[in-house]
Formats: sequence, structure tokens, C-alpha cells
Amino acid sequence: MMLAPRMRPVIAAVAGVVVFAWIVGQQDLWVRALSALFPGSVRPVYPAATVAELTLQHLRLVGISSGLTLLVGIPLGIWVTRPSGADFREIVSASVDFGQTFPPVAVLALMMPILGFGLWPAVVALFLYGMFPVVSNTVAGLEAVPGTLIDAARGMGMGRGRILLAVELPLAARVIMAGVRTSVVINIGTATVAAAVGAGGLGDPIIGGINVQNMAYVLQGATAAALLAIVADGLLAGAERLLTPRGLEA
Repeated sequence: MMLAPRMRPVIAAVAGVVVFAWIVGQQDLWVRALSALFPGSVRPVYPAATVAELTLQHLRLVGISSGLTLLVGIPLGIWVTRPSGADFREIVSASVDFGQTFPPVAVLALMMPILGFGLWPAVVALFLYGMFPVVSNTVAGLEAVPGTLIDAARGMGMGRGRILLAVELPLAARVIMAGVRTSVVINIGTATVAAAVGAGGLGDPIIGGINVQNMAYVLQGATAAALLAIVADGLLAGAERLLTPRGLEA
């Protein structure tokens, strides 16, 4: 039986997750590969933690920060497209723009005296950095919904809340999910700087490798982070496909 076209990217994404989990779990594979690439290195693999452990730390960091970004960013984007929030749209846009342009390293430095050393300064920095694509795409997606469809829904007796849930959000889902994908992938890459404040993750071998001038460590962390970003993007692309109404599929 042939798979429905909308399910193919989902199956591919799940397969990618399985392959990625196998790769990060094979510590011996990393040792052999990095030893071959850096034959002169006495210790080619980061010794403080396995790739699997570093990946789980990275996922925790990205999961918390991206989860908070979605919980705040999507409702914020919806609010500024409603009459009650329209007057605050410019303020919200300026705020998320500023969060995107303000260097995450600077946020880490500013948050450390307040939140201490470790996870939470990094979460705040990533949360602020990931807001822009989520909020801007939510606004763009909702504003792209044809007014005639909203008028038709009103004519059918739907209230504002039902129109939002049954008409606007399904039609805007693809644009919103594109912003979510961008935000999450940005966070995966940017989260590597969190190792500078003791948040762990795949930035540990990168920063450690730079400090001791061991490029094998740097390549180890960068490769794992890049693979994680690719897998996450594939999963979210599958979710985007499933959330897109059938009539709007490309």
C-alpha cells in the first residue's frame, strides 16, 4: 500500500531520528572516525562526557527555551492581530526585533549576576533570540488569511474564538510552523554558546577544543549539533505538513 504524500516527510523524519539516535549513541564510532581524521591527536574525543550525554544536555536546553518561546510567542503574535492588542503591535515588533539583534553572549553576561551560573541564563538568552521568527510568522500567517473567509465564518454564526481556532489558525499553520522551524534550528546552533556559562550541551567540546587547541573536539561538537539541527528541521517539516489543510498542500 502506497503512503499518502503528506505522510512521506513524517516517515522520513522519524527514520532520521532513529539514525541520529544510533549515531550519537555509538561512542566507539566517534572515537574511530575522529582518530582517523586527527591521527596525531592523543585524545581525539572529548573526555568529560559521551556524545549521547552531551546531546541530551543540548536537547534539554533547546527544549526548555524553545518551549517557552512558543508558549509566549504564538499567543503574543495572535494578540497583536486582535483589536485588543493592535495598539501594542509596534512595541511588540520592536521588542522581538531587539531580542534577535542583541548578541546572546551579551544576554548571558547580563543574566549571570541575576540567575547565576548554569542553565537559566542560557534559557533566557535563547528564549529572547528565538522570539522574532515565531512572533513575526504568526502575525504574517494570520494576516494572510482572506477576509472573505472570516466574513463567511461570521455569517455562519461563529464567534471570534471559534473563527480563530477553526479558520484562521489552520490556514496560518504553515506560515507559523515555518517560523517555529527557523526558531528551533537557530536555537540549536546558538545553544552551543551556552557552554560558556556552564549550561553544558554540544558547546562543551567546541569551547573546550578552542581552549586547548584541539580541533577534534570542535569538530565533534559541531558535527553533532549540525546533525541535530537537520533532524529537528525534518521533524518540524513533517509536523508542518500534517498541520497544513489538505487543500493548501503544495
